[in-house]
Amino acid sequence: MRAVIWGCRGSLATPGKDTVRYGGNTSCVEVQAADGTEIILDAGTGIRPLGIELESRGVTTVHLLLSHLHLDHLQGLGFFQPLFREGVQVHIWGPSSPTVSLRDRIGVYLSPPLFPVSISQLPSQVTFHDAPDQRWQIGSATVLALNIAHQGSTIGFRIEEGGRSLAYLPDHEPSLGVDLRSLGPEWMSGHDLAREVDVLLHDAQYSEEEYPSHEGWGHSSIEHMLTFASLAKAKRVVLFHHDPLHSDSQMEDLLVRARQLWDGPPGALEPAYEGMEIDLPAAPDQTTGSLVENLAGEAQAGT
Repeated sequence: MRAVIWGCRGSLATPGKDTVRYGGNTSCVEVQAADGTEIILDAGTGIRPLGIELESRGVTTVHLLLSHLHLDHLQGLGFFQPLFREGVQVHIWGPSSPTVSLRDRIGVYLSPPLFPVSISQLPSQVTFHDAPDQRWQIGSATVLALNIAHQGSTIGFRIEEGGRSLAYLPDHEPSLGVDLRSLGPEWMSGHDLAREVDVLLHDAQYSEEEYPSHEGWGHSSIEHMLTFASLAKAKRVVLFHHDPLHSDSQMEDLLVRARQLWDGPPGALEPAYEGMEIDLPAAPDQTTGSLVENLAGEAQAGT
């Protein structure tokens, strides 16, 4: 399994000379399963260049997993070139709603007057799925989606393959009104997604000084994020969802502070940046047979 970060900025795209190192595109992460299955996490502005890359590779089936429908995680969808190609299959997974379908919710954005083309006019084959409340399979990867603490209906994802795991919680405020260290794992938002994960991509939008004036906005401070990662025993932590007001130099200052707070191995903490590649080769003791056994009885979704 391999992940590539195409966008890691939060709230609003911020291209310019002050965001060159970490990038200005909003949330989008590509995950390539061992069997070639393409999984995309969120459709921020980073999905536009990713779509161009997928077309150059001739990819005809993609699975897009949306954590939630705030615009910074959806605004690139209308510029995702595979959507405008006949013969391409796009499976879109997202949080469920008891009243409005995922298609209709996304259709509010992908329709006039906000966008010139409606979903019904797209030449690709688009299929919408509510993310199930149990593990399911996409290609050779296993996916778990759970509700997490953020404004509106929001889910985080855990993707597993070959004994390796990656958790994606780009917008998350598990510490709202509580000290995380006082909670048991069963009460901590997102714990089951991040528990002993090999790589954790997690919201780290605010400094400790900035957080009090943004409490309840749905995002974490550096300190809260690292406390969460430590309690979940995440093995490698990637700071994600950078504030649009943070320049590259400010990001460097935040990284210095994060490393002061981090209680894990020095090389296991890093900030996300556009173009970052994360390789998760199969564990040596994993076999196809054991993977299939682990998936027995789980909901499955083929490509």
